[in-house]
Amino acid sequence: MCKVLIADDHPLFRDALKTALSLSVEGSLPTEASNLEEAIEAIRTQGDFDLALLDLSMPGVNGFSGLLALRAQFPALPVVIVSAHEDAKLVYQAIDYGAVGFIPKSTPREEMAEALRTVIKGNVYVPPHIQREQRTTECNGRDDDAEIARRIATLTAQQLRVLEMLGTGKLNKEIAFELNIAETTVKAHVSAILQKLKVYSRTQAVVFASKLHFDSFQGAR
Repeated sequence: MCKVLIADDHPLFRDALKTALSLSVEGSLPTEASNLEEAIEAIRTQGDFDLALLDLSMPGVNGFSGLLALRAQFPALPVVIVSAHEDAKLVYQAIDYGAVGFIPKSTPREEMAEALRTVIKGNVYVPPHIQREQRTTECNGRDDDAEIARRIATLTAQQLRVLEMLGTGKLNKEIAFELNIAETTVKAHVSAILQKLKVYSRTQAVVFASKLHFDSFQGAR
């Protein structure tokens, strides 16, 4: 048996993933979620998932924030990104942030099933055409992206939430109100964030927060 969480806000694509899953793993047990909150609740209540399939563009997710949230809260759970975006830089950023695979939504069903078999066996899946593009044209700044990913991966789930709020321009008291914590706790989180990211100001931390998003890709679904 293979328990798989499918987190995508489009019912038709969740059905497509379930079909691909049935082709790749006999006796698979899919659980569906239409947003990040449902996905996290399913993991907390059901647990023991062997794999999570996560869309980058759904309610509760802004860029890589959903992937990072799952990696921070459930580090043992392998996460595969499924997305309409196919930019090579984006694909490798997802891998740097801890995804074990990236499956474009345009992937034919049989190839999608093969991709799922690859990650279920414990391997990392990158689409063949993206691998070819990477070999012929190196993604600019890949080393920098990997270093940013390593630093962000050290943050706790709460620190990630604080960092994302810093990125929206919220003050400490506003963050404290939204997270229902003391302002002194927010200040402690900010200090820890600056230390882990190896930056010296909130402004520099906001630059890091911008790396979690990919606004230039938001037009695609």
